[in-house]
Amino acid sequence: MHPAIQGLLTIVIGVSGCVGYFYFSNQFLDKVLFPARGPNAGRNINRANMIRPWLFLFPALAALGLYLAYPVYETLRLSLTERIPGGGYQWAGADNYVQMVAEPKFWEAMRNNMLWLIVVPALSTGFGLLVAQLTDRIRWGNVAKSLIFMPMAISFVGASVIWKLVYDTRPAEQDQIGILNAVYIFFGGTDPQTWLTIPFWNNFFLMVVLVWIQTGFAMVILSAALRGIPEETIEAAILDGANPFQIFFRIKVPQIKTTILVVWTTITITVLKVFDIVFAMTNGQWETQVLANYMYDKLFRANDWGVGSASAMVIMVLVTPILIWNVRNARKEMR
Repeated sequence: MHPAIQGLLTIVIGVSGCVGYFYFSNQFLDKVLFPARGPNAGRNINRANMIRPWLFLFPALAALGLYLAYPVYETLRLSLTERIPGGGYQWAGADNYVQMVAEPKFWEAMRNNMLWLIVVPALSTGFGLLVAQLTDRIRWGNVAKSLIFMPMAISFVGASVIWKLVYDTRPAEQDQIGILNAVYIFFGGTDPQTWLTIPFWNNFFLMVVLVWIQTGFAMVILSAALRGIPEETIEAAILDGANPFQIFFRIKVPQIKTTILVVWTTITITVLKVFDIVFAMTNGQWETQVLANYMYDKLFRANDWGVGSASAMVIMVLVTPILIWNVRNARKEMR
């Protein structure tokens, strides 16, 4: 079947299925289960109205159970078992976790993830806040915002390919197509550098890609927050003689502190799950391993489902507190 026809059929069947589910489930609720007639009509209407929200929530809850709760359970089970030659599994307890923490590559991945956690959220949020503030002060600010937000429309793999060309290295006697090496040679460099193979610093070259993508996200959210600041507070600060820096850091930033933290934590979760960029650009070589790529190597290259699942549980444990903190903050904002 042609992909376009297949896509069209998927949309038609999916939308029709959703509409049909909500229509017939409501009909069953109102006409069969709790009919609005007879002496109990009022009580039946109240009961139906109590159940109706769950009809809308059921597809989402079912999908979460199937695609989130069950995989978490299965991953935990696999992390505590090991494969038996010839098929099947046997209980291994914490052996997979012991083996994982004994591997230098795991600690390299942990160290690099911590480095990413320090650098990427800080730079992405900082640049996003700076751009949001500056673009609101110029005429063509919307055009600038569109250009800065554009990387968000590119997949991580696509962005990695673009930046891999930026870091590209050719022999010294050839013209450099990589922008970074071309600039390096122009300013007096002798030999082109293989940027992605330089230990420690290559991690920062990879981080640039994620900062480039996430700055647009941070800019959009923080720009909306800045525009929501009451003008009265800014006008009062101006009347009191505050300069632009004081207005920004002492008036604006404190009022959008919660939004800044939400943006920061959202990018932090993305960093903990980062995989595509490392996989596409270095594949974890030259001391650039991260947890998600380590998990992929164990699961699909080494075929070690026990250690691979254990590393997946480590990622989940690191992400969970941030998710809980975000949910609590969101609830506080709604009160």
